Amino acid sequence: MKALVINCTLKRSPEPSNTQALAEVVARRLSEHDVEHGFVRAVDLNIAPGVVTDAGNGDAWPTIHDRLLESEILIIATPTWLGRPSSVAQRVLERMDAMMSETDDAERPVAYNRVAGVVVTGNEDGARHIISEISGALADIGYTVPGQAWTYWHLGPGPGPDYLEEQRGHAWAHSTGRTMADNLFGVARALSALPLKTSG
Repeated sequence: MKALVINCTLKRSPEPSNTQALAEVVARRLSEHDVEHGFVRAVDLNIAPGVVTDAGNGDAWPTIHDRLLESEILIIATPTWLGRPSSVAQRVLERMDAMMSETDDAERPVAYNRVAGVVVTGNEDGARHIISEISGALADIGYTVPGQAWTYWHLGPGPGPDYLEEQRGHAWAHSTGRTMADNLFGVARALSALPLKTSG
């Protein structure tokens, strides 16, 4: 089983990413279930705007799209900006919109029988809103979003330290992240054993 984490930080490599650090907690737990995982830092790539699978002219999205189809588990990880997901996360979701019209050999939407979850960091409030917004979009695309398939870290409204600078809240965010990984793996395994079928 494979998992893909798309880190939607606004920070280009090699700058440290708070979002990456928390997502790695979830990835390590998935490794305990023998899930092979990989990371994409979307801001490092030339992802063109649009709602197509391949925008041409050096668009990096087709490679990410291929990795999505190779993975049973997807994690979208984003920081909080103005109480909302990052602009990079929005672009990733817009490009994933094209998957709604793609089907597999059994005529099922390509996101069927795949699971997805959300990781959020930030030194301001808005995590619950972001989780519901991204989870809803992923469900629209066709992913199954298990119960408690998320974790987040923040210290409440207003400015403050970042995740990598502050230990407060880590125990809860890490415990929730491990539960998130367990739930993603459990539902992915169930869907592998008894896949969803199209009806009608």
